[in-house]
Amino acid sequence: MSCRKTSKTDRNKADENLTWEEISTEHIVQDQWIDFRKSAYRYPDGRVFEPFYSYSRRDYVVIVASDTDGNYICVRQFRQGIKEVTTEFPAGGIERDDGREYGTTKASEETLEAAKRELMEETGYASDEWEHLLTIPSNATIADNYATVFRAKNCQPSGKQNLDETEVLQIYKYTEDEIESMISEGEFQQAVHVMAWLLAKGR
Repeated sequence: MSCRKTSKTDRNKADENLTWEEISTEHIVQDQWIDFRKSAYRYPDGRVFEPFYSYSRRDYVVIVASDTDGNYICVRQFRQGIKEVTTEFPAGGIERDDGREYGTTKASEETLEAAKRELMEETGYASDEWEHLLTIPSNATIADNYATVFRAKNCQPSGKQNLDETEVLQIYKYTEDEIESMISEGEFQQAVHVMAWLLAKGR
């Protein structure tokens, strides 16, 4: 099988032969927090397959933040998915007008505003030096939300933590070498956050 480079136009035309058609959807759980669905799809060759599971959650931001000494500001908190306490960068959901965690309603704040708010709420730090690194689907296989990654430099204490009712976390600072070590040893366990680190170090 041969492979060749293609232009964006060529890829878009080729995608027409790859797109699946969603022919039925059942909302298994649809509440304030999540829309968890079971769907059936028709493949381009006409075959139908089910079930495919997917969910909607709100978009979120991740902040690779460093202080004036060059140390990186992280948080440690319990993550129920893997049932472990993880080390990660400050992060959180983008606020929405309707108060729900998903849907097509326009967000009530811009991504940079959300990043500044989340950094302050989780750590009490603020920065005047922000850089947008990437906006990317958080898990394109099963979710429709996006993660927006920012770099914040020379962060300084500017207030107190203001945690959500579901947040129980502690603030830690690490050197670059310590974060590299945690990643290599599997102790920095959020995939998008590892990607954020690699992006930040590449700048």
